[in-house]
Amino acid sequence: MDNQKMHYVVATGIVIKEGKYLIAKRADWEKAFPGRWTVPGGKLESKEYTEREKDASELWYNIVEGLVEREVKEEVGLEIENQKYLTSLSYIRPDGMPCIIISMFADWKNGEVKLCNALTEHAWVSLEEAREYDLIDGIFDELRMLDEFLKENKTHAGKWEKK
Repeated sequence: MDNQKMHYVVATGIVIKEGKYLIAKRADWEKAFPGRWTVPGGKLESKEYTEREKDASELWYNIVEGLVEREVKEEVGLEIENQKYLTSLSYIRPDGMPCIIISMFADWKNGEVKLCNALTEHAWVSLEEAREYDLIDGIFDELRMLDEFLKENKTHAGKWEKK
């Protein structure tokens, strides 16, 4: 199939614990954004829905939420709850494959951070502390957007914008 028609579907999850956000540093050997700080996330695999019972006659629901739960558990060893949508974006990987990324956020439920081998460090940071890290471009703006949403008790996070 032509890469112009295929996309990876990716979801990320900003984990919130005691008013701080979890960020993690990607390993230097990663193809995309080596050595940069980010939030947990990863690609959707069809088995995440095809290997479970359908929720309606031909449909599976809560696919993105399940993906975020799995990726957060696999990458940083945490369980999360109360997931909500933040924003979406697209990105073309260094190998030319386009990605649609859905950015979610959730509360920490339980667990201690245990990093997978693709991540080398982690930190729980406030928005101001996040400025000190070499975050992938756009991540700080997502954290800012979320921080404003939480502090202003908005009904939705609004549109992403670089400030």
